[in-house]
Amino acid sequence: MIEKLAHSGTSIYSALLKSIEAEKPLFAILFDPEELSEALLTQQLLKLPEFTTHILVGGSTATQAQTQIAVNLIKQKTSLPVLLFPGDYRQITSEADGILFLSLLSGENPEYLIRQQIRSVRKLRASALEIIPTGYILIDGGKQTTVERVSQTQAIPQEMVQRIVDIALAGEYSGKKLIYLEAGSGALNPVSVEIIQAVKDAISIPLIVGGGIRNPSKLQEIYNAGADLVVVGTAFEQGDF
Repeated sequence: MIEKLAHSGTSIYSALLKSIEAEKPLFAILFDPEELSEALLTQQLLKLPEFTTHILVGGSTATQAQTQIAVNLIKQKTSLPVLLFPGDYRQITSEADGILFLSLLSGENPEYLIRQQIRSVRKLRASALEIIPTGYILIDGGKQTTVERVSQTQAIPQEMVQRIVDIALAGEYSGKKLIYLEAGSGALNPVSVEIIQAVKDAISIPLIVGGGIRNPSKLQEIYNAGADLVVVGTAFEQGDF
C-alpha cells in the first residue's frame, strides 16, 4: 500500500490548497483505463514515483465499465486520492474520491462546454464524489490529439499567449476552481514556459499542466514556471519516471 501524501477527512481541494500554500509540488499520474489490462495496471501501480500525490483516471473514449474496474483496482492498491478525468459523462463512477468537472474552454463546441456536464448531473447527485470545477484548455502540442478528434475542436497555438491567458481568466471569473493547461497525451511539445508563467501570473486559482512532459528535468522546468500540479501519463507508462 502506498501511504505517502494520502488524503483523509479533509477535502481533496482543501488539501491541494494547503500543499500549494506550503509550496509543496503536486504530481499526478494519469491512467487511461481503455489502454490498460488489470495485470498491467497492477504492475504500474507498484512503480508509482514516491512523490506522487494524486491519481487521475480517464480517457477520451474509455467506457464506464473500464473506468470502474480501473478505479476499484487503484483503490485497492493505494490510499492516494483518485480523481476522475472524464472524456464523457458515461465514464463517471462513484468508486473514485472526486472528479475534475471539466469544461473544454478552448473549444466552441457546446457539447463539451455544458451539454456533457448537464448529462452528468444525475450520476453526480447520486454519488459522494467531490466535484471540482475545472477549466480545461487544450494547447497545441505539435500533433492532433484524441481530445481534438472527439470534441471536434482545435487546440490553441502556443504563440497565442494572451488568448490563452484570457481563456484562463474567463474560467476563473466563471467560477472554476482549477485551470488545466493540456498539450495532449504524447504531445511532441509540452505547454511552454512562457504560457505557464503568463497564466500563473494572471489567475489566483491553482494551475495544472500536462502533456508531453517526458523526464524529471522537464518536470522541474514546468514547476519552476508556475505549475502547482503536474500530470504525467505516457512518460510514466514508458518508464521515464
